[in-house]
Amino acid sequence: MKLASFHADGSNRIGFALDDENIVDLSHVWQRAGMQEAERPRTLLELIEGGPNAWAALRRAAASAGAGDETPYPVEDVTWLPPVLKPSKICCIALNNSANADRIMSGPKHPAMFVKPASALIGHKANIVCKSHYGRTHPEPELAVVIGRTAKDVSAADAYEHVFGYTIHNDITSPAMRAEDTFHYRAIHPADEDPNATQYVDTWVSYPGRYKCADTFACMGPWLVTADEIPHPHDLTVECRHQGRQITSDNTANLFYKIPEVIAFLSGYLTLLPGDIISMGTALNKAARGGAVQNIDLNKLGGPVSVAIEGLGVLINDVEHAR
Repeated sequence: MKLASFHADGSNRIGFALDDENIVDLSHVWQRAGMQEAERPRTLLELIEGGPNAWAALRRAAASAGAGDETPYPVEDVTWLPPVLKPSKICCIALNNSANADRIMSGPKHPAMFVKPASALIGHKANIVCKSHYGRTHPEPELAVVIGRTAKDVSAADAYEHVFGYTIHNDITSPAMRAEDTFHYRAIHPADEDPNATQYVDTWVSYPGRYKCADTFACMGPWLVTADEIPHPHDLTVECRHQGRQITSDNTANLFYKIPEVIAFLSGYLTLLPGDIISMGTALNKAARGGAVQNIDLNKLGGPVSVAIEGLGVLINDVEHAR
């Protein structure tokens, strides 16, 4: 099922795709099904948090859609919102594309993760805001996993039981701000030969608070597709286009660490809550005509930029320049 968060007729709403051109407002369907107002999830996060009983009610409601007198909303007439408006965290997996493994000079032997805030989220057709002092800013097309059940110390074998569904994430990145926020310094460590003494170790470190987390730097949507419709999440074509020109075409098979490994690893350190999002890493294979996503400076070139993932739809965002 393709679910969506959207704004129409003055209110934020949730719904599902009746077909390629129409969204059914779930509140109308639940009302006709006799569900009391207090029982109706008002957001997709509430729906996810409702667990299997809520999900079963959703499917029963969806099965009856079109039989009543509810009027669907044309997809072209709504304002799209990020599918999950306020996840507790967006966990992003860094440098996770095996097709580009030769670029990694050294690194950890496990998934590496940073966290984006919910305030960075925007939906389909919303504008990415680029300010002149952000410098070079480029798109990064990624598969995103939406957690359905609380996951703590989950094994890889059980990981998929905790997945509610999938969506598209365009992980907007400013390498110019990354360079500005990188420290080369002498870190203080305990001395190897004397635990009461210290030594200085030459260290490089970058903090992603600006270059990954600025407002509008997490484009997401348009749909949240339930896991049953994506039986093979590691065999999905991913494409990114800028102003209609294909920049990259890749496949989620190239993700080095797969979803079960990532959920198992992350849940050993962070409790993953319903509605949390894991962005699995950037599709980076070059397009046939050359170039890469890093060549697309949205701050200089503007938009629009689109990310298409097989079975999940197409996420499109334009660029707005601000001071």
